[in-house]
Amino acid sequence: MIATVINALAVLVATVLGLLLKERISPSFRTIVMTSSGVITLVLGLQMAFEVPSAIASLFSLLIGGFIGFALRIEDRVLSLGNLIGGEGEGSDFGRGFLNASLLFCTGSMSIVGAIEAGTAGDYELILIKSIMDGFMAVVFAASYGKGVAASALTILVYQGFFTLLGGWIEPLLGADGISAMSSCGGFLLIFLSLGLLGIRQIQTGNFLPSLLLAPLMQYLYSLLPV
Repeated sequence: MIATVINALAVLVATVLGLLLKERISPSFRTIVMTSSGVITLVLGLQMAFEVPSAIASLFSLLIGGFIGFALRIEDRVLSLGNLIGGEGEGSDFGRGFLNASLLFCTGSMSIVGAIEAGTAGDYELILIKSIMDGFMAVVFAASYGKGVAASALTILVYQGFFTLLGGWIEPLLGADGISAMSSCGGFLLIFLSLGLLGIRQIQTGNFLPSLLLAPLMQYLYSLLPV
């Protein structure tokens, strides 16, 4: 868990730096920051999406996961949770910062593979590299969304901590294709997120979170087909 704690602390420290910048930059520069973060998120999402083992399996993961997420109103519930953590009212930037930062920091393969390696082999290198990358993005996101980004450190602790503690059991269960499927599906979610950051289209990305859980299953079922 040491590497995951370092990752969470990196996000907290970077958020403080981002908040200091937010108080000192003009509204026009904040637009530049938002656009820049949108482009970076888009590029990261594309890189992850290209790891897709099967486009068909990913499509069904997104479709079914999206239906489940919209039925359960997952995004609304996550935003409410974020606002509750921050003691903010509905519609504040705190919940949005918490949701978007959590998506960015916890949907990539580095979160899963790095946490599993830390838990099973004591290899912290991948998570430490991720901590540096997350730190830079936390500065940018905090300058855009404010202190809600800091709350995503809790998501990192829970999500990566889960894979660290149970990595020895999860890794053989998911397999290489299952992990790749989760990572590529996370890439699609980051693309959805980037469209909102760039002002192209607002998508309720949080409602697609069940897709991450379905991705390994859909990939396994697809592998059983005689194709």
